[in-house]
Amino acid sequence: MGGSVGMSRRALVGGAAASGAMLVSARQGSAETGRLVERRPRAALAEAAFRDEGGAEWRLADFAGRGLVVNLWATWCPPCVAEMPALDRLAALVREEGIEVLALSQDRGGAEVVRRFYARTGVHRLGIWLDPRGAAARAWGVRGLPTTLIIDRAGLEAARLEGPAEWDEPALAERIRGLVVPGRGASDPTART
Repeated sequence: MGGSVGMSRRALVGGAAASGAMLVSARQGSAETGRLVERRPRAALAEAAFRDEGGAEWRLADFAGRGLVVNLWATWCPPCVAEMPALDRLAALVREEGIEVLALSQDRGGAEVVRRFYARTGVHRLGIWLDPRGAAARAWGVRGLPTTLIIDRAGLEAARLEGPAEWDEPALAERIRGLVVPGRGASDPTART
């Protein structure tokens, strides 16, 4: 079974479910549905390493110039499991636009646990990324699972969502594009309505 990010599984999953906030659109000044919270001003995340399925160490800086959707999850987390198929579909929707979806497993069992989960659930577009001791999750201030960070092309955290989401819904996919790609969509304060 998987490990934790410095707290119990109940706290991780419960904290994520209870911490949803409304996204406030700075451009429109009104609440939108969802829990995707923009970070203003945008800021770099703390330096943290994670691993690929072969054990090689990676950092967010290794993806310079690409937009990232970084999802911290675990196979033992029911809301995480529920959102993985939609996250897998999102990867296909945004890949051509230079946006990479990184699903960082918090499972201590390593790549084999994730590989079996992907095979069992039909997830085939996501790579196997590992943060088994929760070092990246702690460094990035993750309070529960699942938590997803949207990183823009400059390497800055643009937004965060605590809890599960239907990642492949057109409105959410477009919102991610707008946050990652400068000058596109509602996240651009100069965009016309």
